[in-house]
Amino acid sequence: MDVLINTFVVLFIVVDPIGMAPIFAALTRDAPRERQRAMAIRGTALAAAILFVFFLAGNRLLDALQIGLPAFRIAGGCLLFLLAIDMIFARQSGLRSTTVEEQLEAEHKRDVSVFPLAFPLIAGPGALTTVLLMASSWSGMGTFLAMLAVLTVVLGLSLLSLLFAPAIMRMLGETGANVISRLFGLILAALAVQYVIDGIKAAF
Repeated sequence: MDVLINTFVVLFIVVDPIGMAPIFAALTRDAPRERQRAMAIRGTALAAAILFVFFLAGNRLLDALQIGLPAFRIAGGCLLFLLAIDMIFARQSGLRSTTVEEQLEAEHKRDVSVFPLAFPLIAGPGALTTVLLMASSWSGMGTFLAMLAVLTVVLGLSLLSLLFAPAIMRMLGETGANVISRLFGLILAALAVQYVIDGIKAAF
């Protein structure tokens, strides 16, 4: 149970449904409400497909690349720690956002569901790393199904955040979203350090 709670917390913070709402609202501000809803559903579905593939094939991918679990835990912990730093300082880097050029390209596209919504906003490097860590941690069908449920719940919360992005922005505003992001970032930083410690212990 502790592993599942830990996994849910990490994945929820990395995907950051609350922080995703203002970005999606800005990218789709000129689109009709129905089109916004369609892009939210399509983008979440595509991100879900990507994350599920990584979860199901994660162990095979690590084996094919001859990467041991301790090494991946250390690397994943370092990556998540960098993401946590971005969240604490309320800044956007390439880990979970688009570059300026990518944002300009997205603003001129009619459909943002594939890029940048599905990738990198939902299924970004941090989320993919977390899912690979999930894939390497489960043992037994019960744990496997439980982690699939965790992934599904986080994606469901992400979809709800996108669907209600205008309401979330009215309620929290940019400052409120940043405060929540900073709190989540602090928790993620501690969990990322724990990943590194576990990886070092397993390696030596």
